[in-house]
Order: sequence, then structure tokens, then C-alpha cells
Amino acid sequence: MDMHHARAVVTAALLALASPLAAQRPPLSAGARVYVRVDTSVVALLNVRVIDGTGAPARENQTVVVRDGNIAAVGPTASTPVPENAVRMDLAGKTVLPGLVMVHEHLFYPAGPGLYGNYTESFVRLYLAGGVTSMRTGGNMNGYAELNIKKAIDRGDKAGPWIDATAPYLNGPNTFSQMQTLRTPDEARRHVNFWADQGATSYKAYMQISRDVLRAGIDEAHKRGLKVTGHLCSVTYREAADVGIDNLEHGFLASTDFVTDKKPDECPGQGRGQQSVNALDPESPQAKALIAHLVQKKVAITSTMTVFETFTPGRPMPPGTDVLIPQLKETFDRQYSQVSRMAQSIYTTLLPRGMALERAFAKAGGLLIAGTDPTGGGGVIPGYSNQRTVELLVEGGFTPAEAIRVVTLNGATYLGRADRVGSIAVGKQADLMIVAGNPAERVSDIRNVELVFKQGIGYDPAKLIASVKGQVGLW
Repeated sequence: MDMHHARAVVTAALLALASPLAAQRPPLSAGARVYVRVDTSVVALLNVRVIDGTGAPARENQTVVVRDGNIAAVGPTASTPVPENAVRMDLAGKTVLPGLVMVHEHLFYPAGPGLYGNYTESFVRLYLAGGVTSMRTGGNMNGYAELNIKKAIDRGDKAGPWIDATAPYLNGPNTFSQMQTLRTPDEARRHVNFWADQGATSYKAYMQISRDVLRAGIDEAHKRGLKVTGHLCSVTYREAADVGIDNLEHGFLASTDFVTDKKPDECPGQGRGQQSVNALDPESPQAKALIAHLVQKKVAITSTMTVFETFTPGRPMPPGTDVLIPQLKETFDRQYSQVSRMAQSIYTTLLPRGMALERAFAKAGGLLIAGTDPTGGGGVIPGYSNQRTVELLVEGGFTPAEAIRVVTLNGATYLGRADRVGSIAVGKQADLMIVAGNPAERVSDIRNVELVFKQGIGYDPAKLIASVKGQVGLW
């Protein structure tokens, strides 16, 4: 492309973004604005490395121009015009990536045996600080709390990611004190419609649900244009795919398809399911058949390796636990010490087996997406664990560029937002993260987040983290 043509393309893009159709940024409250470092109508990121989220190789010495919250131009610094009124930021040696789009997150955390604390305020700041600009909550123990904070963020009252807010769980008879029991298809339909009317934008089915109740919940959600995911046990992956589920959680490690004496609508125990997966060869006909069925039914799979890593001996201490209140940090430190001393654990082999199955699913054409699941026994800290997810995908056989696509464009594709977020391209929303270093060569550089743009507003990760450090577990 010659210089004249390049300038014409950029000019056309700038004019398009000036139209009334461009997404409008909400006005920020004083409480949200304290975390902002960059807020101007036009900003140019100069001499930056671009990893665009599509899986393409990194591009060096690029300029990204942001105007009114949208990406107006991307191209070589030597040939990309910069508007005269732009704030110029020289980012030599740094990398710009799309903001992370993560799809198994929570606004709660384990606070005691079978109980979960509601930490919406602190968690949304940590997610944004870690580079997460869009997320789905993979299950709701808090009722209205996460629906309300989604609305507050959308209004500009609070700093945080865009949230696809999941309703309280769809589940059958269970022992969770914070979870409803749905026994009939009619109860499932009423549950779906009630929470959709309250503002929920997706649903999650859980381990004790029956096939009939699951089918009714999925059908009713689809009538509302909403999607359903599941952490299943009583229903197999194949059965869930056949009744129309959109997504399955925890890779293949929640599957009970390979339990030989599995009874319909009964959970044989998550442990038995994991034992059967641990004995499964990812290249076996049985594994390939299930993967092919899920791909054919267009069921996405969510990787959540960060939560399983906390159960695996010999793994590094998870990052970010210093943000917790002392009691929660001490509880997790004890668990980490106990796990580290274990001579034997199924997770030693199950973790790499799960990684291999996810890689096989992606290679077969399946839509692999990712989240962190801050539940389990603790230690999965918002923001920090999202960065760790990228490292674990690379450990599982993806290139850094492929792993970054999983946590950006793939997530946006599942959420139906790939036209606005998930990759760096002219016309898309300026949801971006700036990191020091080169994650395409050293994936651990993904942790070096220096600035996070959401709709073109640059948030300071250090300020967001400092605002909650030592207090996560209170609010």
C-alpha cells in the first residue's frame, strides 16, 4: 500500500469513528476517575509492539491511534499519520494486546466450608488491573450483587470490566446453602425468566441437574437470546450437547462421559469422573469421538487450569495472594503447604491430561475459551490468575500468540462481541493492555501490565491494586 492510499484509509477510518454510530463512553464518577491515568479524546501509542489477538505474529514498531474510545488507526510508525491534537505515548520496548476477554470468572471466593463471600467491589478492580476488560461470571452465589455492579460499571459509577452477568445457578437437589433446587422443567423455566427480567445475561447449570430440567432451562434461555454453560456431573457432555448447551466448563475435567457405570441423571462423584478422564488417552477413539461431537454441535469448551493447578503438588505459589485479608491468605497458605507435601495426587497426571485434551479440541476446530474460577480452595486471584492462564495455555502446547487468542478473540467470539472487542483492528473498541516486554517470546511478560485501556480510557493497575490490597475478603 502506498503512502497516499494509507493516508486515505486512515482518514476514512477517522471519519467513520466520528459518526454517531460509534460506541459512546459513559461519564465516569469521581470514584472511578481516581484510577484513571489517561483520559483524552485522541491518543497515539507510538513505537509499540502489537499482538493483535488473532493468533498472527507480533508486529514491531507500530502506532495505534485511539479516538473517542475506538481504534482509529494501526500501522507502522514510519507511515501511520498521527493527528496533531493527539497525546503521544512512546512505548518502545512495550507490547499492546487486546484487553482480556475471560469467561469463567466469579465475584465470590471461598470464605469457609461450602460458603462463598461476595467480593464484587474488590474483584472488579483486580480484574481490570490484570488486563481483563470483558468477562462472564461463571455462576452467581450473590443474587443481585453482581447484576447491580454490572449496571454500575456500565453507568461509569465504578471501575471494572464489561460483565456478562450470570444468574444464580440452575441445579437440582444439592447441599449448597447458597444455591436453589430446581426439580421440574417448569421450575427451570420460571427461574430463567425471573432472572432474565432482573438483568441476568447468561446462565450456568451445575452438577446435580437432570437432563429434563437442563433442557427446559436451555430452551427458555435461548428464547430470550441468552446462552447456557455448565459445570456438569449428573449430565454427560454428550447429553448436554444433544440438548443444546452452548458451553462446558473446566475443559474435560468435569466430564463423566467415560464413567463405565454412570447412571442417567445421577452424579457419580466428580472424583470418579476425573479418574475416568485421567485414564483416557487424548488420541483414543473415545476421546476423538466426544471431541468431534462437541465440535459438530458447536459447543465451546472453557479451560480453567488455574483452579486445578492449586490442587497439584509441585506447582508454583499462585500470584497475588498478598491482596487477601490475613485470614484468607493464611487459609490458602496452609492448603498450599499441604498440597506441596503430598507424595501422590491424581492432579499430577490429570493436569497435563486435561491440557492435552483441550489442545486436541482446539486442533479439531473447537472453540476453546478460558477463565480462572476463583473457587476451589482459594489461591485463584482475579487479574493475577488471568495472566497465569496464558502461561498455562502455553505450557499445554499453544504458542503465545495462540494462547493470547484464546483469552481475547475466542472469548469475544463466544460472547457475540467480536465485532467490538477481542482483537486490535480499526473500528473496534479501544480495550487494550500495555505490558512491558514481549509476551510473544517470554509469555511471563504478560504479568507486566502497566496500563489498561477500556473504551479508550487508560486505567492505572497499580492504583487499582493498591486500593484493595490486604482487604480482599471484606468487600
